[in-house]
Amino acid sequence: MSAQTIPIATPAPTLTARFLRVLPGAGLLFGIGLLGKLLEHTFAQLRHTYPGIPFPHLEYVLWAILLGLAIGNTLGVPQIFRAGVATYELWLKLGIVLVGARFLLQDILHIGGLSLALVAVELILSLSFMHLLGRIFRLPPKLISLLAIGSSICGVTAIMAARGAIEPEEEDTSTAIAAILTLGAIALFTFPAIGHALHMSQQGYGMWAGLAVDNTAESLVTGSLYGEEAGRWTVLAKTARSGFLGFVVLAYAVYWSSRGLAPDVEHKGVFLWRKFPKFILGFIALSILATAGFFTHGQLTSLANLSKWAFLPAFAGVGLRTNLRDLTAQGWRPLIVGILGEVAIALITLGLVYWSYSHGVAR
Repeated sequence: MSAQTIPIATPAPTLTARFLRVLPGAGLLFGIGLLGKLLEHTFAQLRHTYPGIPFPHLEYVLWAILLGLAIGNTLGVPQIFRAGVATYELWLKLGIVLVGARFLLQDILHIGGLSLALVAVELILSLSFMHLLGRIFRLPPKLISLLAIGSSICGVTAIMAARGAIEPEEEDTSTAIAAILTLGAIALFTFPAIGHALHMSQQGYGMWAGLAVDNTAESLVTGSLYGEEAGRWTVLAKTARSGFLGFVVLAYAVYWSSRGLAPDVEHKGVFLWRKFPKFILGFIALSILATAGFFTHGQLTSLANLSKWAFLPAFAGVGLRTNLRDLTAQGWRPLIVGILGEVAIALITLGLVYWSYSHGVAR
């Protein structure tokens, strides 16, 4: 009788092992973020000491992203750092939750309700326009779906949520992510300039950045570069936009499964809960506590500082995770579609924001 090989189950890694696995990459994220802060401070001192020399005036968030881009696209990210670098989204969501303490519930009910209405209009128009452009430029159907989902909701997070639901080619996923991240990087430099040229208010600009810029990290940076108050309203508008994630991904999952090109969605309620961004609940919970006077002034200040520390590694991770080589994997057509779509979405949402403020819908 031949001996049978009995497979030995691999034990699940312990909490300590998981912590040690992400530690190098998390350290790299914080290191790049702190270096960005150092560069911001250093160049500020140089501009003060040598006023005649045009030293760059960049916020630490831009330095962190640029440093991440430079490292990721030249040296690359070694395997030992990748698990920790992937935690950048966790830091981003933690920062958003902590910002919730800076909003009173009545602000969320008023402006949040307006945001939901504007997001609904933005969703319909952006999804329709991206599909139209994708067909005109003859992109692969599932790549069109990914670009539409990413540009209408919350960038990379939405694309990753949709990847398991519609099962696109890996090349389509990489191309869509690279296009969305590249367009987000362009927004960092163009949106603040446009906002200043139009003399937009802090609240109005923040709403626009939250509605128009796709990827969550770039959206929050774009808002905060205009001012701290603008950054707060960007968080609120972007959070309202993210709330539609589960519904949009479910619609695409049902569409592709009906064509036999994706897994069937048997329990739609469970699917929605699994795709729903849970950090939104934390954001609302902290807002309720702040409204009820649960936090002292000093504690609110501490929470605001903690949110900035959480955003520090998140912005560094954006640069490290952006692989510019993926942009040319399927030629330049996806990027052209993305640029045309983003310009249209930016103009549409700018018009929506101006309309809402000119008609007294928003304060």
